[in-house]
Order: sequence, then C-alpha cells, then structure tokens
Amino acid sequence: MNTIAAVTTILTTVLCVPAAYAVSRFRFFGQKLLLYLYLVVQMFSPIIVVIALFKIMSRLHLLDTYLGLILVNTVFTLSFVTWMLAGYFRTIPVDIEEASLIDGCTRIQTIVRIMIPIAAPGLVTTIIYSFIASWNEFMFALTLVQSVKKTPLTLGLYNFVGRYTTQWEFLTALAFLAIIPVIVLFLLIEKQLVAGIVGGAVKG
Repeated sequence: MNTIAAVTTILTTVLCVPAAYAVSRFRFFGQKLLLYLYLVVQMFSPIIVVIALFKIMSRLHLLDTYLGLILVNTVFTLSFVTWMLAGYFRTIPVDIEEASLIDGCTRIQTIVRIMIPIAAPGLVTTIIYSFIASWNEFMFALTLVQSVKKTPLTLGLYNFVGRYTTQWEFLTALAFLAIIPVIVLFLLIEKQLVAGIVGGAVKG
C-alpha cells in the first residue's frame, strides 16, 4: 500500500503542476468548461465506473497489479488536485513570471525556479490530498486486486469483518497502524497545508 500511495502521489504531482499552470496562465477555448469538468469527475461515485474499469484493466492485463491501481488512483485524483493547484497559481502575480522571462529563463525554468517555490503551500496541499486519497482507497482495490500479497491495507482491514462475527482486536490494531503514516505526514506539513487550503480556495 505504501508503494501504491507513494507512486500515485508522485505521478499525480508531476502531471498536475504543468496542467494547473496551463489552466491558470493560458487562455484557450473551453477553459472554464474544462475546470467545471474537473469538478464533475469528483461528483461521481467510483462504483458507477468500476465494472467498465474492470473490463479495461482485464484487456490491458493490469488486473491484480500495482500499476493498475496506481493508474486508476491517479486518474481519479488528478482532476481535483489540478483544479486546486490552478487556483493557487492564480494568486501569484504575472509580473514575477514576466521578469524571469525577461531575464532569460525559459517557461519550464520559470515554473521550476519561480512558480513552484512560491506555490509550495498549495503544492503541499495537493501532495497530501493525493496521498490520503490513495491511502484510503477501497473500492478499486477490492475490484482489481485478487492475490493476498498485493492486497492494500484498507482491503486487509475488510478481511477481519465477517458475515457473522468481527475480529475487533485485529481490526482496531490494524486500523491504528493504518492512520499513523497519515498523522505523521500531517504533523510534518501542517502549516503549509493550512496555508495552501486558504490560498487555493479563498484567493482563487
């Protein structure tokens, strides 16, 4: 589960930064519609598309693989984090970018050296959201994973809940272990997380 959540977070972050920058800085046809579509994706329950995803993953031979779960989690997380980070990018004055471009920086250098450091709180927010969403994911793991060795932690918790009885001692112990990484990660970046939420939601 650590591998799935970590790789999903990295992949989502790498993809959402250029996407959020393009949405926040460039003007193109259907831009507002695209932003609305980002939010519409979050309105649908995963159970609606789980059968279709199962068929797609089966044809791609990605059932019962880490890669299959990583790709699915990335797709369903990327839209919202892009929308959230784009709102934060809009709070950064365009003059800062123009000054760096005049000094000889390319667009990519401007994003890496100027935009990302300034938008660090917003970027941290997207990282935490991606990690928690992947860490807590259950429906796709239940559908796409079959072997015990590749069972994520959330699905492992479900195994202690039986039809007639529940092994509460094992369930509570494993649930406590499951929340430790999230708590530690939150404590490490608490200030940046709060600043990113305020900057991206209120100012955006």
